[in-house]
Amino acid sequence: MKKILVVRYRFIGDMILTIPFLRNLRAAYPDYQIDMLVAPNSGEVIENCPYINNFIYFDTTRKHKYESKGGNKTSFWYYVKLLRKEKYDKTYVLKRSFSSALLCYLAGIKERIGYDTEHRGFLLTKKVKYDMKKHESECFLDVLKSDGINVSDNYLENWVAKENEEKVKTLFSNNNIQDSTIKAVVNITATNEGKVWNKDRFVQIIEYLSNEKNVQVIFIGAPSDKDIYDSLKYSEKLKIKPVNLCSQVTIKDSLALLKMVDIMIGNDSGNLHMASSVGTKVIGLYGPMPFEKWKALGEGNILLKSDLDCMPCSLKGKCHYNKACLNNITVDMVKSAIDRILSNIPIYSHT
Repeated sequence: MKKILVVRYRFIGDMILTIPFLRNLRAAYPDYQIDMLVAPNSGEVIENCPYINNFIYFDTTRKHKYESKGGNKTSFWYYVKLLRKEKYDKTYVLKRSFSSALLCYLAGIKERIGYDTEHRGFLLTKKVKYDMKKHESECFLDVLKSDGINVSDNYLENWVAKENEEKVKTLFSNNNIQDSTIKAVVNITATNEGKVWNKDRFVQIIEYLSNEKNVQVIFIGAPSDKDIYDSLKYSEKLKIKPVNLCSQVTIKDSLALLKMVDIMIGNDSGNLHMASSVGTKVIGLYGPMPFEKWKALGEGNILLKSDLDCMPCSLKGKCHYNKACLNNITVDMVKSAIDRILSNIPIYSHT
């Protein structure tokens, strides 16, 4: 059997945006073994993807809290030997780093298709131009197109395991969250503080959801995020107290939970892509990063952003405008977006 390796490790949002690529790749090679090199945690968000035969977890570094799984790191050379033993016929290097192309080159994979970035073109057998102005999912599909593969669609999907759904149902029951209650995940954190909307404004949104909209607010994230949510100070008593599940849910549990809520509101982060991939409407708050490249896909989403000459800065260098790109997004703008999405949710019970 012929074998293909897809390389795209790190970052939850990036992993989800590979799904259209993987679906079109599988359509082109229905009988091939297709494996994927992914990172701890972020790779788990698509672990039930039917287009992949095997996931290989690449764990050589711990750059930020969302990638750490504990235990011992493994050396780069371990993966060189592992991939060499697998004798892959072709690899698509969707990660843009020099080291990812070097890894596939040293592993002896004959065909190596990837972006011509970081001066690594000589390590590839087919170089693809990376377009900073295109959505990241389209950039992934450009790699397929450059290899002569037909691309028929570009929509998100995802797959939730029954066991994770059952765990979330139990958590809801334990926290007295009723099926008929409208539920919202509010995400006030991000991997980079430069992408974070004002926390006091998030507090006002949580108060609005709880007291005026009768919405159950839920917090999810890394265990290290728990204290951030617990430390929020509300200006008035909340009718429906938020439930903080940061220390109780895994990535796969979070995916199941996002499928079972009605709306997600949050910063530009992987959680927006997770919610969109399971069909949950999102209100995204976008600031310094390129909007057209990283916006959450899906119909019915409301994505809020400013229009300033300094945008996007991609967080390169110190901000001299006091995060105006985010601060120009007002509480009233978010409340209006909430009203628009909730107005389309009928009174119903989840089944």
